Amino acid sequence: MAYPGYGGYGGPMQGMQLQGMPMQGGPMGGPPQAGYPQNGGGYPGTFSAPPQQPVNDPMWGYFTTIAGQDGEIDAEELQRCLTQTGISGTYTPFSLETCRIMIAMLDRDMTGKLGFIEFKELFAALSSWKQNFMMFDQDRSGTVEPHEMTQSISAMGYRISPQALNAVIKRYSKAGRIYFDDYVACAVKLRALTESFRRRDQMQQGAVNFQYDDFILCTMSI
Repeated sequence: MAYPGYGGYGGPMQGMQLQGMPMQGGPMGGPPQAGYPQNGGGYPGTFSAPPQQPVNDPMWGYFTTIAGQDGEIDAEELQRCLTQTGISGTYTPFSLETCRIMIAMLDRDMTGKLGFIEFKELFAALSSWKQNFMMFDQDRSGTVEPHEMTQSISAMGYRISPQALNAVIKRYSKAGRIYFDDYVACAVKLRALTESFRRRDQMQQGAVNFQYDDFILCTMSI
């Protein structure tokens, strides 16, 4: 059966390559074509061995300026860091709540913070989400309309029902428009919840059984 939501997970559009960031995996920066990440079922973006210190990486300068002595950044530090990088461009800077769920999406050790590798993965996703958003925000108003949001979600590779799409649009729209910050918050939740579901759907059938506590963990941690 066609698996709902299996697709790009917010990565770059097919054929698109971010400057200085080579594409990996399947379409739009997602998992390989088989639908599941390799490396024994790990997460996209994980490494089999610790990477070398990225002293020549331009992103390293942004990160180390903000990161604490522990070499990680929390939501408030991430908000300042993303503002300094200018990733939001002319759009409204990211809210603290959006930064919190960005961290939750990639916080695999549940520390509430991001290391440098996780930060780079987030920045790559943000860059491609921004490009996707700009494809539909042709008047550069900083917003997209509901029907454009529907097209954008489809372009990211998600296949969900009209009822689910309607619920998503109602959740993230303000006065009938979706702003960039809310758009990114939506993309983060779609990716994180789809990944959580996919890890539990070992038979790839589009259906899983959740224990109540597990369900709360999946939904409330994002």
